[in-house]
Order: sequence, then structure tokens, then C-alpha cells
Amino acid sequence: MKVPLMSELYANREQPDILFWVGCAGSFDQRAQKITKAFVSILNKVNVKYAILGKEEACTGDPARRAGNEFLFQMMAYQNIQTLNNYGIKKIVTACPHCFNILKNEYPELGGSYEVIHHAVFLQQLIDEGKIKMKEAGDFKGKRITYHDSCYLGRANNIYEAPRKVLEALDAELVEMKRCGSKGMCCGAGGAQMWKEEEKGSIRINHERTNEALETGAGVIASACPFCNTMLTDGVKNKEKEDNVRVLDIAELINASME
Repeated sequence: MKVPLMSELYANREQPDILFWVGCAGSFDQRAQKITKAFVSILNKVNVKYAILGKEEACTGDPARRAGNEFLFQMMAYQNIQTLNNYGIKKIVTACPHCFNILKNEYPELGGSYEVIHHAVFLQQLIDEGKIKMKEAGDFKGKRITYHDSCYLGRANNIYEAPRKVLEALDAELVEMKRCGSKGMCCGAGGAQMWKEEEKGSIRINHERTNEALETGAGVIASACPFCNTMLTDGVKNKEKEDNVRVLDIAELINASME
């Protein structure tokens, strides 16, 4: 899969419509790489002019700041901001709510002001504009799907409708968990928790959340965050339900259902 690099476009005096911010998970985690490929496949199908930074992209510094290492965060942030500003980047799309939140809300105070869009919102825009066309009998038509709200997308940025609108395009049956929307339950990976062992308790957070998803009877648990995807996938495996229940990002669902 050929993915254009920002450095290549810049050398040819071209500017992309969007910069796709891949993020650490989307770059290095084998499961999350499939989400990256699915989103890139969609961008290619709808002929969006995009580019990635490639090796010039560093971690946003979100885990460092959440863990309390402000110095490391600012070092990473300034490096990224310098790269983005040098290229004259105006619009960024990312599939990671953690990257989205920090680029949108916390980079401006350090001199990095951009239009930042999460891929759920971007996919909804493409669907509304008629650029994404679905198959008549898509892979998930009539299937029961439940959606897990990412904390950094939902409660932190009030984005609840866009991912659900994207799922509605699949012509599937969308069923909600008992805790959803603004009352949704965390998967257990936010706030740098991904990088540490959880505190002692009677049940792991991701197992509790997975149980709520399984109670809906859905055959697909949809997410819009690579970290949520990992936590829910582990939860499904813990219940030994991986043969019956799939955990998929909304980009994977749309890509598999497009014409």
C-alpha cells in the first residue's frame, strides 16, 4: 500500500487536503495497524489528497503528560509543532482520540493551532457528502452492533453522534449498552493507565465493560479508539467469545462495506 509522505509532497510544492496523524498505536501495534490500513484504504477510494509524516511523526506526548512528566510532554510537543508548522499544516485527521484531544485542545497553548478532526467525524462528513457509497448488501447489513464510547472522544470532546451516524450507514441494528453516551464506562486504558497495572479490585475494568457489551447480544463491538479496541479485544478473549464476537474500529466496518 502506497502512502504519500508529507516530505515528498512538500518537495514537489504540493499541499495535501489533510494530514493523517497515525499515532503510536496505529504505527506500531499490529492490531491497530489494521485500523490505519482500513482508514487509508477509505481515503484512497474517495480520492482524498492526504499525506502522513512517516518517520517525522513523534508521539504527541499525551501518555507522558497524563503520567505527570510535563517536561517530556513539552519536548515532544514542541518537536511535533515545529515539524507541522514548517510544513504549513492546517488540517489534521487522526483515528486516535488521545492524539485528537491533545492536538486539538492542548497544542494551541504551545503554538500549534490546527483544525483537528477525529476520523469518526471525518467519515460522517464523507458519508453526508455522498463520497462514501455502501454496497447494497454490505457485510454487516442487519447485524447487531454495539458501540463503545471512548472517554477522550465522548466525555472529553462531546462527540457521541458522529460514530453512531457512521454505523447507521451500515444498515445494521445498533444496540446500546446500559452505560453509554455521557454515562459510558471507561475501557480502563485512559489517562496513561494503558502503561501500568491497574489497582486491586474484584474485576478488571475492561472485563466489566466487555460484559456489558456482550449482554447486548451484539456480534460486533464497534470502537473508534485503538486503545479501547485492545482492551475490549482482551475482554472478549477472556470470556472465550472471540469466535462469536468481533471487536472492530468504525473505519474497518466502513471499509469492508464500501463499493
